[in-house]
Amino acid sequence: MRHERARPAVLVGLSVATGWIAWSGVVLLLPVSLLFPVLWSMATSRKIAALIAAGYFLAASRGLPQGVAAFYQSDLWPGLLLWLCASLSFVVVHTVLWTANARAQPFCYFIACVLMAVPPFGITGWAHPVTAAGILFSGWGWWGIAVMTAGLIGLVTRVWPAVAMALVSVWLWSAATWTDPTLLGRWRGVDLHLGSSLGRETGLQRHRDLIQIVRGAASDEATFVALPESALGVWTPTVKRQWVQGLNGTPATAIVGATVIIEDGYDNVLVAISDWGGKVLYRQRMPVPGSMWQPWRAWLGQSGGARADFFANPIVELGERRVAPLICYEQLIVWPVLQSMLHDPDIILAVGNGWWTAGTSIVDIQRASFAAWARLFAKPLVVSFNT
Repeated sequence: MRHERARPAVLVGLSVATGWIAWSGVVLLLPVSLLFPVLWSMATSRKIAALIAAGYFLAASRGLPQGVAAFYQSDLWPGLLLWLCASLSFVVVHTVLWTANARAQPFCYFIACVLMAVPPFGITGWAHPVTAAGILFSGWGWWGIAVMTAGLIGLVTRVWPAVAMALVSVWLWSAATWTDPTLLGRWRGVDLHLGSSLGRETGLQRHRDLIQIVRGAASDEATFVALPESALGVWTPTVKRQWVQGLNGTPATAIVGATVIIEDGYDNVLVAISDWGGKVLYRQRMPVPGSMWQPWRAWLGQSGGARADFFANPIVELGERRVAPLICYEQLIVWPVLQSMLHDPDIILAVGNGWWTAGTSIVDIQRASFAAWARLFAKPLVVSFNT
């Protein structure tokens, strides 16, 4: 009797530990997330399944309250509210699809995995266990996704101990042979440490400093130089002219984050600039819900907020390369990277502006996530972050 009473507490405690460890920002620990479906399947009721899902997700996304507080320069309450709201889709999906029928559980969990990978539920589909495919099945590409999915389904069946042993064996082998994603010789991703001033301080001197960084990378034989999200501030004809003139005589093309003002809000974009001119290269498919993407404004007849293009421009062409750009939030969810991989790009380009995450593991989690995807599909990786 005591054992039965303690079981739910143990399961919830293990789910919290699973989310905390797997999503600590250490790429080789991502497979720890595979314990979640086992715990979910062991729930004795729908209520316990909901608590297990909540414990896992809240632990995995634990940096959100502090990050939101830093972003808005406020206390923790707005961050806590967003943290709880973001967990709703994950908890609801895994609660509704939980069943005590052991035969139906594999199918139900498969549906949960799919729902959490694509919109609308996938908009907050962080901490998806399928991300671990990049560690377990490096270089397998879509076959790795298929085998990982089969493994996840196997973990909610009665033979889960055998499946778990097989996956742990693969994990240990992968950890022993792990190598970081490859880099391209003539591509450079520049990390900056300009804090909240990046994108907000847009005076002439700041642009000159950034241009000089690009020119310095070009003198080191770089052909393409990436700078972080929002580095340019607002993309205007004046900014374009200044950069084109600043890069005159430089062989490199700069790929820089910026904001483009539109009629009812703005687009979060990457622009490509060289001495021949500048253009918008990529429009972010999924901005950060809440702080950037605010669809309720349109419902209330208001303007403002970032536009979500969802399934637009999964790849862009630059020079002779097909590039899969991922801006900040897109690195935490599943469908943007998988949509891009459907087009077989040559490079993954990951940029972000993570100054507001100081003291949290959010940027480390982003880096672990896109490193795992790059290794899964054997794609070179170019990274540029501001902290």
